[in-house]
Amino acid sequence: MFLWVLLPETQLNYFKIILMRFLPFVITILTIMNSNLNAQSGHRNPLTEEEKHVILHKGTERPWTGKYLENKESGIYTCKWCDAPLYRSKDKFDSHCGWPSFDDEIPGAVERRQDADGLRTEILCANCGGHLGHVFEGEGFTKKNTRHCVNSISLNFKPLQQTVQSSTTETAIFACGCFWGVEHYFKRATGVISTEVGYTGGTKANPTYEEVCSHSTGHVEAIRVTFDPSKTSYEELAKLFFEIHDPTQTNGQGPDIGPQYLSEVFYLNEDQKITTERLIGILKQKGLRVATKVRPATTFWPAEEYHQDYYSKTGGMPYCHFRTARF
Repeated sequence: MFLWVLLPETQLNYFKIILMRFLPFVITILTIMNSNLNAQSGHRNPLTEEEKHVILHKGTERPWTGKYLENKESGIYTCKWCDAPLYRSKDKFDSHCGWPSFDDEIPGAVERRQDADGLRTEILCANCGGHLGHVFEGEGFTKKNTRHCVNSISLNFKPLQQTVQSSTTETAIFACGCFWGVEHYFKRATGVISTEVGYTGGTKANPTYEEVCSHSTGHVEAIRVTFDPSKTSYEELAKLFFEIHDPTQTNGQGPDIGPQYLSEVFYLNEDQKITTERLIGILKQKGLRVATKVRPATTFWPAEEYHQDYYSKTGGMPYCHFRTARF
């Protein structure tokens, strides 16, 4: 605590910015160090018969069935048997081969060995020797020209999102039409640290844009906002939400018609729910027939990369979102 007292305000703000920027990196290192301690201690997790078939007896799980095939969360993939860290989420890519693919491993984590068939190269956990899969080179999927084809059943996953989330930041999730325009406004709001567009509220895991647009998954286009509560509040962001779209429209937003464009708030705690309902009450008192739904947050699936920060990339401007003072 004494550090905060001694630092001048300008230096303190700078220190906080540096801390927030490097916090995910520090936590990644700590996660790897903790996993390494477990692995080096000789720790081994109990395995099911199915896991033994792959990890100990070098079997292969059926393609397109693996738990982590379509996982896009940020985190560290570790060995199922000994917990040694093996792969980082940033090195994972979609090769459409039916198994999780990585174009790099954590240095020293994976051992390569000539396969018994004499044709392929087997990859194993360098700590415990557990079978992971095979590695292929020269396919041209990524610039590294390497594909680690790994069985999901050989892995565990440690997400960073919840760990990185600290008391210095909070999160809000809103849906109010095409997420391109929504992000345009939120990323410019005071106190917002980061924004990410995606899909939520539906039934299918990891939906694609095309699937959401087909109206078969139940998702809406949404934005996840990470903000600094010392510089703004959930209420201020919720007010912005209600002012950049028409909360009375029941069939979409502006010219974008369809259930994926409905107005919804996904609250992460009771305070967010109460605040949202109070603001809706104010709008109703002003004569607005608010159609916005208020629902508990469910899994938020990040949208494809080309949707992220769309207008900044293209130089365009929102066509169905315009701010109107309502409070």
